[in-house]
Amino acid sequence: MKLTSSSFTDGQPIPGNFAFCIPDPTRHVCLGKNLNPALSWTDAPADTRSFVLICHDPDVPSKGDDVNQAGRTVPASLPRVDFFHWVLVDLPATVNHIQAGEFSNDVVPRGKPGPQAAHGSRQGVNNYTDWFAGDNDMRGDYYGYDGPCPPWNDEIIHHYVFTVYALDIEQLPVQGRFGGPDVRAAMAGHVLAQASLTGTYTLNPALA
Repeated sequence: MKLTSSSFTDGQPIPGNFAFCIPDPTRHVCLGKNLNPALSWTDAPADTRSFVLICHDPDVPSKGDDVNQAGRTVPASLPRVDFFHWVLVDLPATVNHIQAGEFSNDVVPRGKPGPQAAHGSRQGVNNYTDWFAGDNDMRGDYYGYDGPCPPWNDEIIHHYVFTVYALDIEQLPVQGRFGGPDVRAAMAGHVLAQASLTGTYTLNPALA
């Protein structure tokens, strides 16, 4: 399989239109357009019955003590963990393209609804659900795609890995409210092929 995007080039920066936050010279960051990028994939196995799409950032700080704190930085040496930005399952085998903005075209405080989505697919919650859990203005279930918003004081550039999985089943055995780890576990033994594409993003002006 091969995964490509007309929105960004593999290994290169993701444009701000596809980000949750963009740089702001006075407030460090402000909200972006939060469009999901366009994605296309080819050469799936003939017996594919559905696709799963996951976007995750493996560079998220494992501790938030220094995140977005003036006069401090998030050290490059800090252990990092996965942060899921998009979890999409049950995409029909007849679909091999997602248009820019088809699943997300704005930042929605308290999150976008789900799990039902276009093409009869379902979307899980992303990790902004956890990030905003203590924020009265923003907390909620964030279904579907929400783009990059790494700490503006992080010493490293973050990577956003989009992966499409071809499965041998039409529906993934996850129900209700599910997230990235649930989908990864449920896919075990059902993946026929996969393809990935990675974009980078930073809000740290020293790294831009």
